[in-house]
Amino acid sequence: MNREQTPPSAAGTDFNHHSLPSAGSPWIEGRFEENLIVTTLEQAMNWGQLSSVWPLTFGIACCAMEMMATGMSKYDLDRFGSGAFRATPRQADLMIVAGTVTYKMASRIRRLYDQMPDPKYVIAMGACTIGGGPYFKYGYHVVKGVDLVVPVDVYIPGCPPRPEALLEGVMRIQDKIRARKLGRNTVSQLPVPHRSGYGKLAPVVSISSMTAPVTSTNSTEVVSTSI
Repeated sequence: MNREQTPPSAAGTDFNHHSLPSAGSPWIEGRFEENLIVTTLEQAMNWGQLSSVWPLTFGIACCAMEMMATGMSKYDLDRFGSGAFRATPRQADLMIVAGTVTYKMASRIRRLYDQMPDPKYVIAMGACTIGGGPYFKYGYHVVKGVDLVVPVDVYIPGCPPRPEALLEGVMRIQDKIRARKLGRNTVSQLPVPHRSGYGKLAPVVSISSMTAPVTSTNSTEVVSTSI
């Protein structure tokens, strides 16, 4: 075949201008639009936080056993980016209150909540945390719901809830973060029970006036589960 003739395999072929680089230009794998991501700062920040929600180590009763089981390899809480339990509230995004809340413990919960950086979220795990559980009627020392102390974003009923229910609660927290609008949330001023045994934290209202739960700036969800 003559060198000046076009090979039959290349005859009539219409090469796309993205297939080969132009002379003198650096080689870029793939097409330019495949290497370009268009997003907003709000979406990027929300994606970063929902992929790394770090809980605070705050197990105060038997529900903490199920919370610890959720972090093991069978349920693998770390696949949601939430396996790094922090021992300090200043490095935590999520408070999982797992257990019975007493009036003496209430001021500690509020103090740790105030030390967490914004935005922060709270999961009430178990019947005792949500409403006092079996101590609701005669437990003089038990707070009838942690939402009287801090705003709760997700309730997980059960005695105790299964690890799958806690995973569902973490995913609902991720949904809240994904739908968050930056700069539009306000900080809630929450009351603290004054019979807490902790004198340094001044009371705001009395226990008798704490008849309604504190509402969060976000909508509250309840995770359905079987006991």
